[in-house]
Formats: sequence, C-alpha cells, structure tokens
Amino acid sequence: MIGVGVKGKYGDSGFARMTALVVFAAGASAGAQQMKPVQPYPVQRVEQHAEVAPKAEVFKVFQFPADQIPRIDGDDSDWKMVPESYSIGLNKMSDDEHKHATPDAKDLDVHVKVGWVKGLNRLYFLYEAYDNFWDFSDPGLHNDTFEIVVDGDRSGGPLIPQFRNNADQEEYDAHFSMHGVQAQNYHIMTPHEGKDWALAWGCQPWDKELPWANHAQKYNFKHGEPGKYILEFYITPFDYAGCEGPERAVESKLFEGKTIGLSWAVIDYDGSEKNNGFWNLGLEHTMYGNATLLREFRLMPLEGSLAPKIAARWSFKVLDMQRRLVAFEDESVGATSWKWDFGDGASSTEQHPLHTYAKAGQYVVALYVEGPAGKARMSKIWDVTVR
Repeated sequence: MIGVGVKGKYGDSGFARMTALVVFAAGASAGAQQMKPVQPYPVQRVEQHAEVAPKAEVFKVFQFPADQIPRIDGDDSDWKMVPESYSIGLNKMSDDEHKHATPDAKDLDVHVKVGWVKGLNRLYFLYEAYDNFWDFSDPGLHNDTFEIVVDGDRSGGPLIPQFRNNADQEEYDAHFSMHGVQAQNYHIMTPHEGKDWALAWGCQPWDKELPWANHAQKYNFKHGEPGKYILEFYITPFDYAGCEGPERAVESKLFEGKTIGLSWAVIDYDGSEKNNGFWNLGLEHTMYGNATLLREFRLMPLEGSLAPKIAARWSFKVLDMQRRLVAFEDESVGATSWKWDFGDGASSTEQHPLHTYAKAGQYVVALYVEGPAGKARMSKIWDVTVR
C-alpha cells in the first residue's frame, strides 16, 4: 500500500500534477484508508515571455443594486435582471487537454455570470450547467468541478508551492507561507453531496466559510445521470489571506471600474478515472497556480435601467483635526450643479470643496444638486464632527 499523487485522478494535465499535501490510499482490506504525505514535487518555473500578446477580451462583472442583492438559495430568479452580455459560456473557453475541438451542448453546457455590490467586497456567482453524466459519488477530488482562481488586486505571481519562486524552499514551508495567500483557488464540487462544498486550495480553509463565502445548489439527478445543475455562491477575494487565520487578513477592496484577475476551469468527469475535458477560461492551462495568467474582469457601474436619473451622494474626510479642515467629495448621479451647506452658515458651489470649521461642533451638512432629470438633496446629521 502506497500513497499516490493527484495525477492518477486527473490524467496528464498540469492540474493533475499539483502536489497533494495528504492523500488517501486504499488499504489491503475493503474500506480501509490511511493517510500518507506525498513527497515534495519539483518546483516548476513559469516562463515569462517578452513579446506582447494580443489584447484579450475584458469580461464584465454585473453590479447589483444595493436593494436587490442576490439571495443565496439556489434560485436563479434574482439573476433575471442580468443581461446576457454578462454570461460566459463554453464558447469563451477551450479544452486545453485537446479532448474536444469544440463544445457539444449535448455532452456539457455551462453558463456563468458574475456580480458585485458596491460597498461589499464580495463576488457573486451563478453557475448553470447541463451534463450528460454527473460524476460525484467519490468522497475525494474525483468530482465534476468548477475551479475558480481570483486575484483581487491583480498582483499576479505564483499561488501554489509547485510554482514557488524560491526553489530551495521546502515544499511545506512554501505551503504555509504562500499557498493561496495573495490569490485564492477554489475547487467547487458540482454537485457536492456528502462532502464539503469546496476545497479552498491553500492554507486558509476558513475563507470558504461564512461570512466570507456562502453557497446553495439545486439539482434533481443521481450520480451517473444527466440533468441541469444550478449553483449560487459568493466568495471574498483577499489581498492577504494568511495561514494564521482571518485576524490579519486583508480583503480586496472592490469599487466601480476596478479590474480584477479572475479565471475558472470546468473539469468534467463521465464515470472514468480520467476527466473528459478541462474547459479553461484562463490564458494558459497553468492559470490554476499562477495568477499572472488570469483574465481581466471589470466591475461595472449600474446598468442604465437600474441607475437613478438624479441622486445626491457624498462622502468626507477630516484632513487635519487640529485645523478642523475637512474635504468633501461629491458622488452624485446625474448632477451638473452643486450647492453645499456646511452647517455653520458657510456654503460652496464647488463640486469637491474643502472647508475649515471655525470651532468644534457637530454639524448637519447638506448637498443640493441639480441636473437634467431634476433636483435632489442629501444631508448627514452629525457625521461631520470636529473638535
């Protein structure tokens, strides 16, 4: 009885050659299992090419209105507002193991939509798939899989020990220092039955749990049967997700217009030991372990039909408390003129004014805006307080 690597599960792909930290090996008696560490896998270098590749398509991330955040319940009705231009199917992906020249919807059909909400550092996903053979009876990695890699600040670089920069670093030292730290990889089991919903491939399994992630699935088929599958979930991208736990973690800040790194692969099994396809959205097969190879996704503004025609919005920052100097920033929609009431008798018609208060106090500040669609006001009570 010996430990075996993941290669036997996934065939000859680069993904197959990932190093498992612990694997289960079959015992001499039926049902017996034991755990044995795998020997460190050699470091694989990712080549850096000097030539500039043609500009790849930038995909869109739909912005949900704050009052219409999708409910994670496996019901796709919350996503009906999302235009089809946000949907990414197998026609945008390639089977980079070359088992299929083109997608065949009778064998496998997948559509993915990604969303976000201003003010929340979450990425929402709707995964809808048809498969002619759903494979999910094995308790381990052998499972139809939706594999996601996200790099919230596009810092790029290796995220698994196999591609670590320091070749002389012991593999488990690399695992506990850099595996999934600056970019995260999730192997999501589709469906997950009698097992956890995802492998957070790294040293931080906490990032697949609430409040950083949530999931719900809907299906009505058994192992080996065809059918339609729906999965709703969200994840939180991290600029730093250390092995020590969430105490020092740094969430990726999501804001309108930001471009993030994101890719996924659909690993399809049809009852055999080797997979029947590795459908990849990434620039190269090894995107699963190198965030530099992820695709660009842009966080979009609200669609025109969902955005207000006129709205007054603003924020502020105290630049110097000793001088009581405050910077005000207009964030209004549809405005062409502005009037600020600073609450101390002073006002301004600048869009982004600076104001110095003469004395300490709690102030009611109001912004009045006008535009082609009308007028609006936003006041904040005592948010602006100086001493």
